[in-house]
Amino acid sequence: MSLLTNVMDHSLDDGYAEAAARKQAEGAGGLPRTVRAKLGLAVGLVLAALVVTVGAAQARVAAPVVAKEREELIDRIDRETDAADKLESTVDKLRDDVSGRQQEALKQSGGSDQADLVGILSGAVEVHGPGVKLVVDDAKEATTGGDGDPRETSGFNDTGRVRDRDMQRVVNGLWASGAEAVSINGQRLTALSAIRAAGEAILVDNKPLVPPYTVLAVGDGKNLSTRFQNSADGLYLNALQENYGIRTAISVADDVRLPAAPSVIVRTAQPKTEKGTS
Repeated sequence: MSLLTNVMDHSLDDGYAEAAARKQAEGAGGLPRTVRAKLGLAVGLVLAALVVTVGAAQARVAAPVVAKEREELIDRIDRETDAADKLESTVDKLRDDVSGRQQEALKQSGGSDQADLVGILSGAVEVHGPGVKLVVDDAKEATTGGDGDPRETSGFNDTGRVRDRDMQRVVNGLWASGAEAVSINGQRLTALSAIRAAGEAILVDNKPLVPPYTVLAVGDGKNLSTRFQNSADGLYLNALQENYGIRTAISVADDVRLPAAPSVIVRTAQPKTEKGTS
């Protein structure tokens, strides 16, 4: 209690109190004493008050203008977004129409068996049949940040995330093991498909994918699974699982469905001529 009492009784340090008393005795402290000094102080206070008042008035006048410009900008963004959505919808419809016309032209050209085979191999048509389902996911420790999105995590070692080169080896291994058609997260792969990286994300034909990566492959299910797991790429995937915690699971499926690739383009075509015509 004596310490608290001493602090309250001597709230101002003795040194500060002595300096203040000395300035007051010398006439250097307190308010200005001369008329000129007092006038200067008054003018300064008036100017400061005038600046504050003018600034407040300008801010009050400009506030509605800024709010209006903000609303106009938001409306413009909404309009442009709607226009972009409509254009994207139109592109999708035109793409579907072109794909349908291509398939119809292939059917009318004769040799439907060959046309069906070409469509399957090129990824131009939807396919289904027996095959395998392979799920590849980042290591468990990679999902501890960014609201559960491993692509937002910065503190985990990069080796715990599935990379584009890993998915390239998985897909190539499935092709080499006898897969007839392959897709990743519903994205059909063709001979022209590209699996690349953009920052932390994996892109398939410029479309970003989100883990876990579900790979579907049509083929002789049991044999396809065995061949892939025994291949160099299957052993590579197993090494990722053992060394870095990459999670994988492969299973044989009686029927898997793969969509048609949306970006298949006929690059070379020529009309079929009937035999015996000149």
